[in-house]
Amino acid sequence: MGSFFKYFTFSIFVALFAIILQAYYESGNLQDVTLVLTDLVKLEKFERKAVPRIVVGYGSCSDLILHAVEFLNYSESYKDFQRRNENDDEINNLEDFMRSFLYYFHKGAAAERYTPNKEVFLNLVQLAKKHSSSRWELGGNAPIMATRLLFEKTEVLLAATMSDKQKTHLINGIDIVDFKPTEDFVDDIHLILEYKTGDEFGDHKAPRANRYILHSDENNPMLKSLDLLDVNSFKPDLFIVSGLHMMDSFPYKDPSVRSQRLEKAKKQMTTADKNTLIHFEMASYVELELMNDITKYVLPYTDSIGCNEQEINNLMNVLKSGRVSIVADSNPRVASTLDEMRTVFKILNKNYFDNREKDTDLRMLSRIHIHTLAFQLILNVKGSKWRRIKNAVAKSSLMAHSHVCQTYYVNPENAMLIFDGSFATSADPKETEDIRPKRIEANKSNPGAACWTETIYVSSNPIDVKICIAPVLVCKDAKKTVGAGDNISAVGVATQI
Repeated sequence: MGSFFKYFTFSIFVALFAIILQAYYESGNLQDVTLVLTDLVKLEKFERKAVPRIVVGYGSCSDLILHAVEFLNYSESYKDFQRRNENDDEINNLEDFMRSFLYYFHKGAAAERYTPNKEVFLNLVQLAKKHSSSRWELGGNAPIMATRLLFEKTEVLLAATMSDKQKTHLINGIDIVDFKPTEDFVDDIHLILEYKTGDEFGDHKAPRANRYILHSDENNPMLKSLDLLDVNSFKPDLFIVSGLHMMDSFPYKDPSVRSQRLEKAKKQMTTADKNTLIHFEMASYVELELMNDITKYVLPYTDSIGCNEQEINNLMNVLKSGRVSIVADSNPRVASTLDEMRTVFKILNKNYFDNREKDTDLRMLSRIHIHTLAFQLILNVKGSKWRRIKNAVAKSSLMAHSHVCQTYYVNPENAMLIFDGSFATSADPKETEDIRPKRIEANKSNPGAACWTETIYVSSNPIDVKICIAPVLVCKDAKKTVGAGDNISAVGVATQI
């Protein structure tokens, strides 16, 4: 009886200690979140003298959004979801789709995939329409970014082809290119399967909230709005190029069509006024040939790139080793992300320095914005036209929380920090000619954003850059993940022009 009483007393003590420890941890986290939030709110405020004008292309769609786990029925036959190789990403039937979804779900990685099988896709769409958790929204990188840019008090021209019904979902104030749909015109549909952190699908658990997108587009891969857009007539301060990933894996009847369309996109970029900044919004790519075309026709003529942790890793691998990266760490370390950012910066700007005399249309890459679950990271070349970097990184952080939580205000109790305020600036132990601090320690009095300067050498040219990072107040109860990157990037560029 005595030993039982001692054991019982000890168990109660352990339980109480655990409760107290948890309360202490949550109290500390709440305090940290509140400090970061207070500083971010101060930093996001700025004044501009003129209203920026922005052109956004290309394409649009109707998003059919629903909760993935509730919609899909798990089957034991899909347990072996690992791919045989990185090129095995074609979706020709339902089993291919399930294996693909499970692969990315298990990794917590965002993905967007095309299927040529119209029957499978339309059957899934019909089933999704009937599901209680489904809802329709205006979709596509360009319309989502245009909407956010209007909220950021800019004047916007959208290059997209859409039905008259679809146009009614655009908010008032967005100008759109003059497209008159034919009677048989049908808006492309994207099936958006969202999941939350900890969602379970059979034996698999999502390590973070994210989304998987399946589509079978007909309009977007043709970049039809490209022919309707006259960039210079709008006299924009910024031209955003997005939606090119809709060409990924699309079976063109004539293989030369894609390169011809990208050649025309290049012409649109190179004939833009030299005072117009150009931003390219990355996305999910798996086709190496298309990525090679992007590095040929688009990236050399871009001032700025926006991407998430998957996309920067993919772009780096294509540029560095000529291969696509299907999936990367969904919650990468700061040091690793900084190394990837510098590698992309160096390779693309080496092309600029080596070839600028032969091709006077080339642009120096002067800005990179990477958005991850834990932090926002922006690099600017000193002396470039990009302004207010610290304001931009702060606003981007707040937008990440607001979009995913679907709220205008941040509730500290529904937010958490997974960003370590102290980090190395590189994961590579080797010394380089670049000049940078080895480690960054968060400033206790200014926890919302940390900034520092570096000198990056490209083809023996020293380039001074400023880098700012801000922790994200991660939403504990994710309401919406699709469109997060578009909203975050839009806020970032709008703040910096």
